[in-house]
Amino acid sequence: MSRLSSQPRILIADDQEDVLEALRLLLKPEGFNIDSAATPQDILEALKRKDYDAILMDLNYTRDTTSGQEGLDLLNRIQELDSTLPVIVLTAWGSVDLVVEAMRRGARDFIQKPWDNERLFAIVRTQLELGQSLRIQQRLTAENELLRGDSKSFPKLIAESAAMKPVLQLISNVGPSDANVLLTGENGTGKGVVAQALHAVSERASESMVTVNVGGLSEGVFESELFGHVKGA
Repeated sequence: MSRLSSQPRILIADDQEDVLEALRLLLKPEGFNIDSAATPQDILEALKRKDYDAILMDLNYTRDTTSGQEGLDLLNRIQELDSTLPVIVLTAWGSVDLVVEAMRRGARDFIQKPWDNERLFAIVRTQLELGQSLRIQQRLTAENELLRGDSKSFPKLIAESAAMKPVLQLISNVGPSDANVLLTGENGTGKGVVAQALHAVSERASESMVTVNVGGLSEGVFESELFGHVKGA
């Protein structure tokens, strides 16, 4: 566990409370922070509220359904939110076809109920380490792109949390347009960085971006400072 951040946060998901309780009792003494969810919607809501290092989730959430389709559809949604998040699927109705499809949709590993404790521990630890390595690699890639000066990359804007996904998507959608954008927020919230990112993906990316501290301009010379002044204009 030395290569992992202290107390990784894991989301466990199953529609049976006894399974959730068994997993909590098993994983919590190993130093993991554990949150639980009982439905696919609960999982998606949890991912919007917090960042997780891994998910251990069932593929079936309707007791009369053993196809795993609910879990397979959920894997697609999780991939859209965070493709680097390790997902380990857990189900009592395992089959080769289901395993292959789950892996195709982004699952990193597969455990069949009833599970073997040591194998479960080994898989969780391995996926936590792989997930952490993948995120470090992505961060380094983003930093290298910034150093190379790629005009279409987000300058200094490196975001991995689920909460930032809509912000990045909005920048991608609005940046190339001619829309006027007003960024609001307190000092230190990153308005300047977002403005640079918008400029980088705009049609004006090859031109200079001029930053003006309007609060530092006196009212009488505002127009002259912003637009220049020619005698007699």
